[in-house]
Amino acid sequence: MTDAEVNLWMRLRGKQIGGNYFRRQVPMGAYIVDFVCVKAQLVIEVDGGQHLSAAEYDEQRTAWLKSRGYRVLRFWDNDVLQRQDDVLENIRVALQEAPTLPTPASGEGNRAVTKAPTLPSPASGGGVMQELAAEVGLLNLGVAA
Repeated sequence: MTDAEVNLWMRLRGKQIGGNYFRRQVPMGAYIVDFVCVKAQLVIEVDGGQHLSAAEYDEQRTAWLKSRGYRVLRFWDNDVLQRQDDVLENIRVALQEAPTLPTPASGEGNRAVTKAPTLPSPASGGGVMQELAAEVGLLNLGVAA
């Protein structure tokens, strides 16, 4: 696990967020997710710079997880380390939203809209890594939570 993943794990383990049980480094299909709360159908991914070159793979993984009813939150590792309170608030809000099963037509479930601090998605190239993403030409990849 990366430093950011270890840091976040220390805040997720032991049911510290609303009594929700998280597991780490969990195999799901052909993928391994960083963290998952099965009860809330919530996957949390912590992305470093290496994910800029693996955008297509991340999109496929996210689509596969969503097709099975999971919601996916992605955070830059720098945001986990430097803006931990905002990251944890986004996770709290997502845990309060009731998970829904995907609809057959769209492949995605419906989610309630809830206000939380907005952090740039790693897949969109926002946040601390935006300049690097611009250099690589991978902004606006379209993967979202």
